[in-house]
Amino acid sequence: MNLRITLLAVLASSFLIAQNDQQLYDIIETISAKRIKSDIQTLVNFGTRNTFSDTISNTRGIGAARRWIKNEFESISKDCNNCLTIFYQKDFVTKKGNRRVPHDAWVVNVVAVQKGSKYPNRYIIMSGDIDSRASDTMDFTTDAPGANDNASGMAGTLEAARVLSKYRFASSIIYVGLSGEEQGLFGGAGLARYAKENNWDIIGVLNNDMIGNIKGVDGVIDNRTFRIFSEPTPPNETDQERKLRRFYGGEVDGISRQLARYVHKTTKTYMPEMNPMMVYRLDRFGRGGHHRPFNDLGFAGIRIMEAHENYTQQHQDIREENGIKYGDVIAHVNFDYAKKLTAINAINIASLAAAPPALKNVAIGGIVQSSVKLKWDKVKGAIGYKIYWRDTTSPTWDNSRYVGDVSEFTLDGIVIDNYFFGVSSVNENGVESIVTFPNSVFRD
Repeated sequence: MNLRITLLAVLASSFLIAQNDQQLYDIIETISAKRIKSDIQTLVNFGTRNTFSDTISNTRGIGAARRWIKNEFESISKDCNNCLTIFYQKDFVTKKGNRRVPHDAWVVNVVAVQKGSKYPNRYIIMSGDIDSRASDTMDFTTDAPGANDNASGMAGTLEAARVLSKYRFASSIIYVGLSGEEQGLFGGAGLARYAKENNWDIIGVLNNDMIGNIKGVDGVIDNRTFRIFSEPTPPNETDQERKLRRFYGGEVDGISRQLARYVHKTTKTYMPEMNPMMVYRLDRFGRGGHHRPFNDLGFAGIRIMEAHENYTQQHQDIREENGIKYGDVIAHVNFDYAKKLTAINAINIASLAAAPPALKNVAIGGIVQSSVKLKWDKVKGAIGYKIYWRDTTSPTWDNSRYVGDVSEFTLDGIVIDNYFFGVSSVNENGVESIVTFPNSVFRD
């Protein structure tokens, strides 16, 4: 009888994990292209949002833009019974030693925190950039509407806050407008330091930078594909960790890469019409984004953005030359596409914020055996665990097995040499954490 009950419990748990979450579909449907368009237009109307532009005017410049964003967060908070804590986080930057800084100024981020009910010090962060630029990044007076770069990402962040603030999650969510991106990722660096100083346990950073363009400079038009940039391994890992990779693998399995795989899987499950494109690179070739300062300090962070960029519409003064219209104006933004990428952020944030903590310690063994054995330290909030494995050349976790509430498991017939492995934690609702790649090895 006890064996039968145990088998039924395992089957029930497996069935639970396989189910789709209607809440995520509801979130997708609630994201509004109309609201995103309105927010982009408002940001464009500030003329320029250069980090060193006017801070006094109520209608033009970076000061007016960040005050408007703060007011929007406050309005969102009012609608959810004051569920957001909103503040400015700022750092002072000086002209001395900074070739992209025309004058000393405060770099001000606008932060809105939705506290989690169970893990208030665990944070998933969605960011967009407040600032824009003209052809010359030192030019802080010329009009620089920055409709796609990056009013689209900022509008997406505001819209995600409107929708997700209607729900309660186990972990905390941070929605943030970051400044100083075009001058050297100052805003991201400042908030990353702030997070470190305040001992934030960051699940991951979803940096949204340009999520509204579907027509590339090469003429390709694509409203389904988007890119996920992620670095392979943390830059602050130890020499011992680097040495172990030579013998046990993990060159493409750092924490940011696992976050990218999580976004890929969630997207393919709930928005299968979309084509997530994982790019094995920190960012575009020779370029940077606001997830990088978080990566620098050892936090998981990725960049989510359009697949096909149009360089005539980035970092350009508004003008026409040789029949080509230059400038990042709102006419080039596809609001339905921005809605889709915002929804992708929202469902991944909701999943991560509802999930139990990821495993800290996973050990692997099975040298010269016809099986692989995994051991891990259990985490609070998990009712079971799921083992994943994939071919060593596969970008995604293609095979999995739910193994229940145990701290070790042997996969018979799976030769350790031929696959990579990982383990996720699962809660009572079937929501999974990010997969943890083994970080130690044992011998029986």
